[in-house]
Amino acid sequence: MKNGIILLVFVSVLLGCKSKAALAELGATNELSTKKIIDKHYDSSKNFKTAYIRASTHYKDDKQSLTLSSEIKIKKDEIILISIRFLGITMAKGIITPTEVKYYEKNGSSYFEGDYTTLSDWLGTDLNFDKVQNMLIGQAMDDLRVGKFKNTIEDKFYKLEEVSTENTQKSFYFEASNLLIKKQEIDQSNLERKLSVSYPEYKDYKEGALPLKVIIEAFHKKNKTSISLEYKNITFNEDLSFPYSVPGGYDRIYINK
Repeated sequence: MKNGIILLVFVSVLLGCKSKAALAELGATNELSTKKIIDKHYDSSKNFKTAYIRASTHYKDDKQSLTLSSEIKIKKDEIILISIRFLGITMAKGIITPTEVKYYEKNGSSYFEGDYTTLSDWLGTDLNFDKVQNMLIGQAMDDLRVGKFKNTIEDKFYKLEEVSTENTQKSFYFEASNLLIKKQEIDQSNLERKLSVSYPEYKDYKEGALPLKVIIEAFHKKNKTSISLEYKNITFNEDLSFPYSVPGGYDRIYINK
């Protein structure tokens, strides 16, 4: 397992049971105003204090393909802990807060500690805790209530494309029934880099609609990395602990842009 797999799970260059009772969705047919799309998207709020998710994780890059189990703990707006296991053995663990990111990997005996500036420089796009949390729970990574967007219908989805003069192009796709996000993309064509996060289906809980699956695809030049998270079980509002400590003898790594 190469360095940075758990980082990819966080940002991907861097969440009940899996069931057939997926939330019904509709294709976009009638035009809606940008404001109505955004307002309705945020009406589908995620009303929980904590979430505990057990997931099956499929990782694939140009050199390897792995199936792992993941445990994801979220204390909303405060802390996220991700543990990745293979055959019951913890292979990687990472923790993020609004101010810092930490993770370690058993393979290579290495660990990383830093802030979002380091990761943003490495990824070439602004990153913070809210964006990572939103990506994992099926909400637009950026705050759509600020900024300007071009509004179209594409592949039966409402598409909001950020109007920007920068080198980074951001796009957000929504289904029609509840304006749940189906895909969000960050495209940096000048760097031959693209991040796509898609949500094939959702399930409705009293705490809000959450995705049953998250597919993260990161492209850099001719290389592609894919991470698929399938949620096996999710519970809300339990008292969760967030233990994290780097095993002895691990070497600190530094990420360069």
